[in-house]
Amino acid sequence: MISDRNKKWIIAGLVVVLLVIDQAIKFYVKLHMMIGESIPMFGHSQWAQILFIENNGMAFGMQLGGVAGKLFLSLFRLVLIGLIIWYINVLITKRKAPWGVLIGGALILMGAIGNMIDSTFYGKIFSQSSYTNVASLVPFGNGYAPLLCGKVVDMFYFPVYHAVLPSWFPFWGGEDFEFFRPIFNFSDACISCGVLYLIIFQYRFFSTSKPKEESAKES
Repeated sequence: MISDRNKKWIIAGLVVVLLVIDQAIKFYVKLHMMIGESIPMFGHSQWAQILFIENNGMAFGMQLGGVAGKLFLSLFRLVLIGLIIWYINVLITKRKAPWGVLIGGALILMGAIGNMIDSTFYGKIFSQSSYTNVASLVPFGNGYAPLLCGKVVDMFYFPVYHAVLPSWFPFWGGEDFEFFRPIFNFSDACISCGVLYLIIFQYRFFSTSKPKEESAKES
């Protein structure tokens, strides 16, 4: 029987390992590629690429405009990370959640922290990436943006299918269609996988389980 304390350490260790992977990928891309540079993942195939872009906002390149929007997103991420940590602690200590639920929560937590690191520190430690220059590490504080205003590094691009929709197609007839258009990073992937896993495989826990204290009172 694993104690609650050890469960917390295991979840924390998983988050740290995934964060190292996330940041290693981002550092490599940031320090070796120019904005817009693309590398096919499998030979010369174009359906799976490492395509370097940066964004000022949320997952999959969605954005809020201006410095105020960027600061709001960064502060929102900080609050969200605190809430996720608190809830995972509740899941471990009070709801006695199964490992599947805890791992799903750890994936979401890691994704939030991973992108938070980008927006908090990357503007302080990297020079500006551009379409003609690769960024470099600089002394802390000599980077391209203030604290909390850095850009999130994205790189995974899977344009599996591209076509022009027929003219008779409702609303979007004649327009370009691409699947899958968003460019994302490892943190985004962890958040999406964690959420989908919890919804598809762990929904019964959230719809039926109750804290032990509540169950005891009802009985």
